[in-house]
Amino acid sequence: MPCSPQVLELLECIPPLLFLLLACSMDHVLVSMLSTIQRHSFVQYSFHSSHHLSIHVMGRSLMARLLRSTIGALNTSSDTLLETSNLVCLPQPRSMGQHQYLSSCLPLAVLALLCLAQVYTYRLRRVIAAFYFPKREKSRVLYLYNKLLQQRLDFIGRQRKRVLQRAQHPARLHPQGTALVRWCCRRWPCLHRWKRRSCTVCGVHAGPPEPACPKPTCAAPYCRQCWREAGCVCLACTPQQHSPDADSSDEGVEYRG
Repeated sequence: MPCSPQVLELLECIPPLLFLLLACSMDHVLVSMLSTIQRHSFVQYSFHSSHHLSIHVMGRSLMARLLRSTIGALNTSSDTLLETSNLVCLPQPRSMGQHQYLSSCLPLAVLALLCLAQVYTYRLRRVIAAFYFPKREKSRVLYLYNKLLQQRLDFIGRQRKRVLQRAQHPARLHPQGTALVRWCCRRWPCLHRWKRRSCTVCGVHAGPPEPACPKPTCAAPYCRQCWREAGCVCLACTPQQHSPDADSSDEGVEYRG
């Protein structure tokens, strides 16, 4: 069954979505790794040193005074306290904020909304064509209206024809394994609630409260609407009472636009 253009374009949005999820996941993983490195690789150094140099020259002679004036300049005193760390060399990771995440996801969300809303833009083509070609639009509307009426009128005839064709092939009407299921249901009546049955005409799920053919050999299930439309007569086991409409057909008239 071919997919609609909207579904195909939504499927084309999956690769950008996967790339966005991959980028967000990589961002989270990298931030976690760098945060772990920063937390466990921090090292702090502390260096303290003290230096004192003092030279005393005793005496009052000329040489003593000369030495005090020259060597006395070497007297120094210093205290050094140095504290440093490798904090500057460590990474400083910053994860993306909520605003940045929204900014990253917003274009993809807009793209998905445009894919869903393009069906309304496609209707503009019909409006524009109807404005420039009103006669063609009128014939198109009449064709669609008549086709809808014809499908409604021929629905019962088509379904009756299908049921009669299936009745001619019991293997199609009762697939393999159905006889065993019916025998088990007769053996254990409590299994009826778990037995999934579909309407013989429209295929809609019909539960135990829905009507069925009164013949035990048939017991074809029907929904209430199809049972009323069939005149409360089973179309599968009494095909001779209903003949298919010769004029009804499963194929509609093709519109040449």
